[in-house]
Amino acid sequence: METSVQKKRKPLSTWLLLASLYMTQYLGLGFFWIALVTIMRQQGIALEKLGIIYSLTLFWVVKFLWAPLVDRFSIKRLGHYRTWLLFTQTGMVACLVLIGFFDITTQFSAVFAGCVGLAFLSATQDIAVDGLSCCLLSKKERGMGNAIQAAGGMVGNMLGGGAVIMAYPFLGWSGCMGILAAGTLLSLVQVICFREPSHPVESTDNKPFLNRFHSFWLVPGHKQWLMVILIFPVGNALGFALITPILVDAGWPMARIGMLVNMLGATLSVLAALLTGRLLRHQTRFAVTTGTAAAQILGLFALVWLLTGPCTTLRVYGAAGLYFLSRGALFALINTLMMDRASLKSPATDFTLQYSVSSFAMLLAAISGAALAGRTSYLAVMSGACAIACLAMAVSIYAAPPESGKNFSTARKEGI
Repeated sequence: METSVQKKRKPLSTWLLLASLYMTQYLGLGFFWIALVTIMRQQGIALEKLGIIYSLTLFWVVKFLWAPLVDRFSIKRLGHYRTWLLFTQTGMVACLVLIGFFDITTQFSAVFAGCVGLAFLSATQDIAVDGLSCCLLSKKERGMGNAIQAAGGMVGNMLGGGAVIMAYPFLGWSGCMGILAAGTLLSLVQVICFREPSHPVESTDNKPFLNRFHSFWLVPGHKQWLMVILIFPVGNALGFALITPILVDAGWPMARIGMLVNMLGATLSVLAALLTGRLLRHQTRFAVTTGTAAAQILGLFALVWLLTGPCTTLRVYGAAGLYFLSRGALFALINTLMMDRASLKSPATDFTLQYSVSSFAMLLAAISGAALAGRTSYLAVMSGACAIACLAMAVSIYAAPPESGKNFSTARKEGI
């Protein structure tokens, strides 16, 4: 059952706010994950120091641990999730400004400490904006909302890890940090101007709030859903982990790989996410789920086909194009279905708990996929990814809830 807040048509400013928040949470991190590693290596920084940058992703895997705090505490006069957004956006701007005062070659520890602070604040901001989206968006709007989420994250990575690094030779380290801080500040201004409606978020429950980590999976249908989020994204994660080394081994220069993966791939993923969001508004969840599962199988089979012949430009762009289209559709769909299952009394916790499980499965697949490819072959691992994608389609069909079942709608309303 939808609240009156959800039924009311959302103004354009609300959609722009969500898009901006989802983009800026990846803006700085995209720079550090991609650009910082490149810059540091060019300046001769040891490889063992570079690897630690990737450990920042762990905040996104374990952020469910403090998600209940975001649901439970707030300053009422500021708005529940707006409280957290004001705090995190301000902190992210401050971190980026402070990082700009340090030299990455002689003061790496200080730079990394700032990156840790930024990663924690960004992960917490994501908890808050997900909780806000769950409360604001109606069932018909959730598809487009999560398409915006997927697109915003990809655009943030493109800008932070692509456009800003291109400006680095001209702006320098401090200049780039200033650009990233200014972009993040724009979202903060939007949050300041936003007036959050009241939500039925649980704040007086006498039960320990960490109980939700267990009780969420007791909701009818959620154990089957757990199988879906553990299996559905794995094949796609294997493909993403291997596509770059495949092209490197085929002799493609890094500039062409970057253009394909970070620019063309991200653009196709954004378009697919937006199309999936529109389909979710007009088609049943079941129809879009089966279609997305089929698209994922097709995209992964395209990568298998690529491995059976030479990596010519036409073959690479064709196979990679199909793969990235399925990737964008997958993220928009999975996030929407996660939002459908989030109780209105603990939306940030419920969504983040599901997201962390899925992220852990994808991270484990990416790590193990590279190791398995080294012991066997790219073709063997990609064939396995196709098999997992076929299994994911079967599991998603089995676990699909009725479009308007009593248990599902009641559980969401009451927060069972």
